[in-house]
Amino acid sequence: MTSKLVTHSTTNYVTECVRIIKFDAGHRVVNHESKCRTLHGHEYRAEIFARAARLDDLGRVIDFGVIKSKVGGWIDENWDHNMLLWSQDPNLPLINQCEGAKKPYVTEFNTTAENLAAFLLQKANELLAGDGVTVTKIKLWETQNCYVEVSL
Repeated sequence: MTSKLVTHSTTNYVTECVRIIKFDAGHRVVNHESKCRTLHGHEYRAEIFARAARLDDLGRVIDFGVIKSKVGGWIDENWDHNMLLWSQDPNLPLINQCEGAKKPYVTEFNTTAENLAAFLLQKANELLAGDGVTVTKIKLWETQNCYVEVSL
């Protein structure tokens, strides 16, 4: 049995693949008006949306494993089981003195879910630059009830 490969060049469909990556991390929102100014943690869920100009020879946007390996690998190395902290956080010098397997991941922005998602969108596109896809959206769940979406 033969099947005809459907690609973007022969249809008006837009196809995106989505890889979900979960990780645990702590942070705080400097100058937050409530309890989020205190160090706390989340079980984050990042949904990475990727799109290609056309499907590959197998009929895929990209192998899901490539996203897992490159983006998930970066998250695992830098964010998972780590503290994500703004470089301007006055508590950073004290936290840097704490023992642990990883030093805090220091950002140039206050570590709100919105800023983390925007950063991850940029980083995912850098990591997948040679794979023929564009990461068009990041949906970052901070809790089971709260998420942000950042898209191109």
